[in-house]
Amino acid sequence: MIPARYAASRFPAKLMQDLVGKPVILRTYEAAVNTGLFQEVYVVTDSTIIYDTIVANGGKAIMSKKEHECGSDRIAEAVAAMDVDIIVNVQGDEPFTDRKSLAGVIEVFKDDPDKVIDLASLMTKITDWEEINNPNTVKVIVDNQSFALYFSRSPIPYPRDKNVATTYFKHKGIYAFRKSALMDFQKLPMLMLEATEKIEAIRYLEYGKKIKMVETNVTGIEIDTPEDLEKAIKVWK
Repeated sequence: MIPARYAASRFPAKLMQDLVGKPVILRTYEAAVNTGLFQEVYVVTDSTIIYDTIVANGGKAIMSKKEHECGSDRIAEAVAAMDVDIIVNVQGDEPFTDRKSLAGVIEVFKDDPDKVIDLASLMTKITDWEEINNPNTVKVIVDNQSFALYFSRSPIPYPRDKNVATTYFKHKGIYAFRKSALMDFQKLPMLMLEATEKIEAIRYLEYGKKIKMVETNVTGIEIDTPEDLEKAIKVWK
């Protein structure tokens, strides 16, 4: 499932921007399909422009309600009546989505017979201090079994002792959910931490859900700003 809002506060209509001959959202859809991992791939959108673009290019799309707090809510509405076990959420602004990373988040459910894991997500190491301090970059810290402890726009952990070798991880917005966890999510009201940070993954933690983080070294480019789009065009070419 690829949730796709037309409006975006930092970069309006970013999903319909041209990325070397095709809109960003179509590039992302095709990347997800081309992994060969999924029985079905859908774009879930509140926009007739995005819906028509996907369908006109032979893809599958679902129209959803205009008002949703986040992508998880949009996907939950779309899958409510579907007979599925695992749903993967690929962000619409991730045209460099790759098979290896997605396979990693799906694989954790095969090794979880007791169904301890509610959802899985991706993280990648970051070393650039500008990125570590950038509030647009969501950071994650994990326990010794790679379960998420917290997500933040601030640098976490805070490097009080400069002599400690600290590793920083960026959260990549790709999730794999058990359907039950996703359906629970939409019923749960937003609490203070999520409202403060504006990071939907925090809601799962606030309600005691277990998020297994999978490390990937594939960084790609998420298109949040016009500058990101310029970078993506150069890489694509």
